[in-house]
Amino acid sequence: MITPINQQLLKKLSMEAMVLPRRRKNHNFHENSEAQTHRLLNAIEPNSYVMPHKHNDPNKGETIICLAGKLGVIVFDSTGNVEQKLTLEADSETVGVDIPCGIFHTVLALKNGTVFFEAKAGPFVPIKVEEQAPWAPVEGDDLVTSYLTTLYAVFN
Repeated sequence: MITPINQQLLKKLSMEAMVLPRRRKNHNFHENSEAQTHRLLNAIEPNSYVMPHKHNDPNKGETIICLAGKLGVIVFDSTGNVEQKLTLEADSETVGVDIPCGIFHTVLALKNGTVFFEAKAGPFVPIKVEEQAPWAPVEGDDLVTSYLTTLYAVFN
């Protein structure tokens, strides 16, 4: 059975993300976390925190394509300085990004109703401590709110 990726699905996912504590919601197309290829929609709302991280596994590059809303992507050097910022929008010049392994990055919803498609190699492996950005607070830390403010300032 095929699954249409339509506006109804994107809006439903966004509505679900709005009421969740992390302000994000995935819709996986792969059958389980052991699948060799992960394909998913990721609805993300403003003020959802994705800790800057990298993937050291050479097979874990990821491709992101914005389908709705507006997504900010920030690339950092190893000490936390911003090296690059991209704004992704479905109807703009730049709709997506391919992030190779070993690159510190994060994403931010710059608009309500932001949904992106993500593809990367499986199986799912949680981010290891050495892949977390040492300069950034971990999710749930009291410093997340102020750090998020500095990340959003990159796009102002």
